[in-house]
Amino acid sequence: MAIKLYNTLTRQKEAFETIEEGKVRMYVCGPTVYNYIHIGNARPAIVFDTVRRYLEFRGYEVNYVLNFTDVDDKIIKAANELGEDVPAISQRFIDAYKEDVGALGVKQAVHHPRVTETMDDIIAFISALIDKGHAYEADGDVYFKTRSFEGYGKLSHQSIDELRSGARIQIGEKKEDPLDFTLWKEAKPGEISWDSPWGKGRPGWHIECSAMAKKYLGETIDIHAGGQDLTFPHHENEIAQSEAGNGRPFANYWMHNGYINIDNEKMSKSLGNFVLAHDLVEQHDPQVVRFFMLSVHYRNPINFSESLLESAKNSLERIRNAYQNLDHRKQSSTDLDEHEAEWLEKIGQYKDRFIAEMDDDFNTANAISVLFDITKDANVYLQARHTSVKVIEGLQELLDQLTKVLGIELVQEEGLLDEEIEDLLRQRDKARENRDFALADKIRDDLKEKDIILEDTPQGTRWKRG
Repeated sequence: MAIKLYNTLTRQKEAFETIEEGKVRMYVCGPTVYNYIHIGNARPAIVFDTVRRYLEFRGYEVNYVLNFTDVDDKIIKAANELGEDVPAISQRFIDAYKEDVGALGVKQAVHHPRVTETMDDIIAFISALIDKGHAYEADGDVYFKTRSFEGYGKLSHQSIDELRSGARIQIGEKKEDPLDFTLWKEAKPGEISWDSPWGKGRPGWHIECSAMAKKYLGETIDIHAGGQDLTFPHHENEIAQSEAGNGRPFANYWMHNGYINIDNEKMSKSLGNFVLAHDLVEQHDPQVVRFFMLSVHYRNPINFSESLLESAKNSLERIRNAYQNLDHRKQSSTDLDEHEAEWLEKIGQYKDRFIAEMDDDFNTANAISVLFDITKDANVYLQARHTSVKVIEGLQELLDQLTKVLGIELVQEEGLLDEEIEDLLRQRDKARENRDFALADKIRDDLKEKDIILEDTPQGTRWKRG
């Protein structure tokens, strides 16, 4: 089976073929670090982390690069307002980003390049564009000559004439054509800046990613990914400057995730529905948030609400409970199940189904449906009088393996019961033996106050944290 993914460039699903056999060069546009990220920023972090995890599951070595824009107008403004320097603001919110997405199960990238650490490469890239006639300097600023690149508009599927009709030259800009975009900005008095052949300044936004992708992945990469809002102008401009500068295709596949709405409305500060990922992971189980994000195909818009998050929590709990029930039943299972071979074959079929769904443009929504089917069958199997250890372990291993592909952990960190709770459990068992149900119920309530939920089963008492 081959992986197929939707390529924004061609607007169709294509068989995935890598430049180098068994290896994937993947670049994801990261945040501009002037504040905490909102859940719209969290979605691509989760989505493309899952793509990476699945590619690794399928045997690829993934060189995953996610950048930080650590110098920008917004960062400079935040630094001025707070009376701090730009590097301090950037570092604070880089740390916050890593903490927030780490809580959401996102793995560290292989490389996390920063603009301020790639300045020599950016300046060299701009110089090469000027030498090739694709860029020009104007009083300390440098602009890309958009009409010099014949394929401009091919990613967003717009013609140069359509784009030209809506373009304007803003006050203070020195460009020759409204479509031209900034590669280097002359520094304003007191601003952070770097020396360049065109004077002190700093790079424009688009050139940063072209330079960083080239430095860490090469002139042509396999996958370039980001939010749908980056398609134009950011990714369109990246293509133009990269292909003009390098003389070859920039990325073979372009992936973009859909938007997030809040209670069926577009998220915006003016509507008061702006949700920060930092707040979300403090108020909710981050694994539930991740599960929720993956419950909709990545290219589709997703609606966020507290009720939908609660539904995701209940759904994930069903899978976790099935896993825990399997673990508990395993202790009393034997190898007497005459249907063992049929169940083991079924387990293999479920894995194939999961792979087929993920191979089809990383369809996590359908992959989660497969997990629900496994859960349903696991619960059916647990009702049997005789169960096989091999089947129990097979179902457990399957659930564990496939949920980890999605970045979901079924076994939560619960720690050992402390001596007080252990003693309460022993007292309750003794009370039940003595048919002192009033005391047993009181102990159950005491344990519940300590977030220990008990479940009495024919095989004994199970517990979990509430």
